Amino acid sequence: MDSTAEAPATAAGSLHSWDLSSGVDGPGTRLVLFLAGCPLRCLYCQNPDTWQERDGAQTSVAAVMTKVRRYQKIFSRTGGGVTLSGGEPLLQPRFAAAVLHACAEAGVSTALDTSGALGARAFDELLLDTDLVLLDIKAFAPHTYSRITGGGDLAPTLRFAQRLARLERRVWLRFVLVPGLNDAPAEVEALADFVADLGNVERVDVLPFHKLATPKYEAMGIAFPLIDRPVPTLDQAAAVRAIFTARGLRTT
Repeated sequence: MDSTAEAPATAAGSLHSWDLSSGVDGPGTRLVLFLAGCPLRCLYCQNPDTWQERDGAQTSVAAVMTKVRRYQKIFSRTGGGVTLSGGEPLLQPRFAAAVLHACAEAGVSTALDTSGALGARAFDELLLDTDLVLLDIKAFAPHTYSRITGGGDLAPTLRFAQRLARLERRVWLRFVLVPGLNDAPAEVEALADFVADLGNVERVDVLPFHKLATPKYEAMGIAFPLIDRPVPTLDQAAAVRAIFTARGLRTT
């Protein structure tokens, strides 16, 4: 759906939390806004506390921009800006669009951290106000993707990736590596071929799966699904990066 609907400046949304980060959520120092709510239930999710939209606090674009302007000088010095994350920011497309547009009007760089599962909800205007998309493709085989995400469908994410390419939007691909789950060489090679053909992916971040969110799960009284899964070795991560690098893609 390439809606031309306008996102009103008065849009309100559900914000779970925010943070300042450097180097992991886009270039420079970033104000990361974690929007509440996500349709996926990924096995390695690090933010299970953001799954429900009702668990966020209602806020306005004006309130967000007051916070953004507080850090605008830092953004200018470091080449940073604002990143919308979550949760899944496209679960609240009108609010996300309004924040991104307000940032763009204020001259603040913007990034959208998304699984792409709800990419059809992103208006073209929203994407044109987004300087960088951090696109998380969790696996390339549909059955692997479904297993990781708790029943999700891979196809919308791939369509979104192709749409971003048609719109010539900058993309950093994210791939969370889980040994024995999504590291089969044939699957990674197929993903690398797809990504290389897009032509707009500036780099691929191969992110080794970790268990830092375990205390969150314990506090919520739910089991961390991958608690017994080993984290990737350096050699395993290097082997996956080499597959992307062989297609001419820059990796981290």
